[in-house]
Amino acid sequence: MEFNFADAAKKMRSSAIRDLMSLAVRPDIISFAGGMPGNDLFPIDDLREIVAQLPTKRLEIAMQYGETSGMNTLIIALKNWLQQKGFPVDKNRIILTTGSLQALHILGKIFINPGDTILVENPSFVGALSAFKSFEANIVGVNIDKNGICIDDLREKLKLNPKFLYIMPNFHNPAGIIYSQQRRTELLQLMQEYNVPIFEDDAYGELFYDEETKSMLSPLKTIAKNEEQILYTGSFSKIFGPGLRLGWMLVPPEVYEKAEKCKQAIDACSSTLSQTLAEEFLTSGRMEKYIANLRNIYRQRCDCMVEELKKHMPAEVSFVEPKGGFYIWIKLPEGVNEKELLKIAIEKGVVFVIGSTFDPLGNENGYIRISFSNNTIEEIQKGIKILGESIKYLL
Repeated sequence: MEFNFADAAKKMRSSAIRDLMSLAVRPDIISFAGGMPGNDLFPIDDLREIVAQLPTKRLEIAMQYGETSGMNTLIIALKNWLQQKGFPVDKNRIILTTGSLQALHILGKIFINPGDTILVENPSFVGALSAFKSFEANIVGVNIDKNGICIDDLREKLKLNPKFLYIMPNFHNPAGIIYSQQRRTELLQLMQEYNVPIFEDDAYGELFYDEETKSMLSPLKTIAKNEEQILYTGSFSKIFGPGLRLGWMLVPPEVYEKAEKCKQAIDACSSTLSQTLAEEFLTSGRMEKYIANLRNIYRQRCDCMVEELKKHMPAEVSFVEPKGGFYIWIKLPEGVNEKELLKIAIEKGVVFVIGSTFDPLGNENGYIRISFSNNTIEEIQKGIKILGESIKYLL
């Protein structure tokens, strides 16, 4: 039978990162491609202990359908956690979502009409680009530099009357940067002037490597004078485990009302079992201890990758050393094609993500993204040496 698919479905494309995952599982390949937490870092013993201690009645409830907006007990625990970090939880409402990517899909669904212009950073998170493209948005990229979104370029693009701006100010994916305090202030002033909503994606905000960096990470939602302009999304995926598929949004009541109805139509509710595990993890005191260990190990892996890059990369390569998160965004030497480099690197046993994956228009930009989160020190040392040799081969 020949199916007559919707035009939007015909335009869908598989994520380049997902396509690379088939290579990443090969034993002869060192993968710097996936933005995944370390398999060896999941709190398996804690999960076993939590499940063993849950009463039968609680487990029965955990296996049943739940409320669309999420388990009330987890929402209360999450509110308390966010309130301690300065979030205006009393003026907003929380919806628990099936991963933070679902939160972006829901926000896209309730804001975007086909043809609407939206602004994103260039480069930008590929999952967000895919989500917004599925609603046939006109996606316009705004340049970023090491301090965040470029204000002059943003001011020019705001003249296009966009529906919203999507950004990732903390440990940006793919660029790994942190918005400076000055850039955050300038951004909020400009966006207030134009009265355009901001979608703030803070999936990596807890993964800072030191206290000095922590002081630089004020989410926009916590510092904006008109905080209702900021629609904030967070995730358990990068700090607890993506297999839970559990994220959240913190939004004003009028946005909550539309978002809750939208989620109800998508999947009725997020996994009650995942929510039960997350609640126990959050309220038992395990969360902060676990995250502290994650930060320490990711810092070690990051430091190793930076050291190896300095050792093996040609002088023409440049990058910003990350202070948290998972990623390093590498500027390739002039004349080195990112697609050709990937082909050669795969032949030598290394895979990464090319920069065009994160470009709103899919244009090649002379960058590649590498991740250190799910690699051993030995893999990082071996893989970066191969990557350096591959780049030098193309010079």
